[in-house]
Amino acid sequence: MPSVIPPIISQAVAILKQGGLVAMPTETVYGLGADAKNSEALEKIFQAKQRPINHPLIVHLADIAQLNEWASVISPLAQCLADAFWPGPLTLILPKANHVLDLVTGGQPSIGLRIPSHPVAQALLKAFGSGIAAPSANRFGRISPTTAAHVREELGDAVDLILEGGSCEIGLESTIVDVTRGYPVILRPGMITSTDIESVLDHAHLSLPPENIYSPVTTPRVSGSLNSHYAPQTPAKLLTTEEIFLFLKNIKINQLPLAVMAKSPGFFTQKKMQENIQYVRMPLDSHAYAHDLYKILHELDNKNYKQIIIEDVPLSTDWTAVRDRLLKASFKKILI
Repeated sequence: MPSVIPPIISQAVAILKQGGLVAMPTETVYGLGADAKNSEALEKIFQAKQRPINHPLIVHLADIAQLNEWASVISPLAQCLADAFWPGPLTLILPKANHVLDLVTGGQPSIGLRIPSHPVAQALLKAFGSGIAAPSANRFGRISPTTAAHVREELGDAVDLILEGGSCEIGLESTIVDVTRGYPVILRPGMITSTDIESVLDHAHLSLPPENIYSPVTTPRVSGSLNSHYAPQTPAKLLTTEEIFLFLKNIKINQLPLAVMAKSPGFFTQKKMQENIQYVRMPLDSHAYAHDLYKILHELDNKNYKQIIIEDVPLSTDWTAVRDRLLKASFKKILI
């Protein structure tokens, strides 16, 4: 007996088939979805996000069996990673099928594909029956949304329907892995780490990269690859613990009010906290930090601070994705 489709999902499917936009929750961030085969619908994504037209989109699928519809070649390497991590926060870059629109790929011969694990996204994708192109549901370069409220605040009436799915479980965008080279190259780090990928490939006796799995290559172009991205409007700066203490020791009145996002206990045990400074205690665990990061940046960005100071995080593999987002959020920010 076929399962009953919830009315809100049926409404979302109807909107997508009519060329509209639907914001959907995933385990990573909320995505701004459109029919990946409808050029007019895809153009609405670029207009709503104010996104450069050559910036490729990630197509979301319901099932691994749909890979053949969107990719022209599925190598053993790609199949291995798909089997290991889908549904989940992994995007694979594959050679595109002939029918795939240039608006999806940014004119490149490759396509980004992933299968999200969020139950609302899964329900929508299964009911829709085809690929949904869905970059993060925010204006280009801004902080990604991890709640439906963030989407409403950012895009408002530009979205025909926002599906409520609670707070995103992971909170950072998916790991993007290029598998078109014969070995994997991470183009955007996520919470699936290089160690996770290497472990799977080693177990499957497949080729590992000649050097490091994480490479600062610039092709193909992928989402989130610019130096400045995921950024609040408030100027932000990433500093070491010592640099922050020195900065606060010599702070001037015209630099206030400000916020400090820190992990070190020393910031929260001072006998006297400076006036007009909000201290935000960040999680010590990388996964908890990733989950909270965008939510906290959204909150601080709405408080009219002159600047946000962020304590740097460890260089270890489990912090790579968090550190990537912090570097992009604070790139080219000038402090008063």
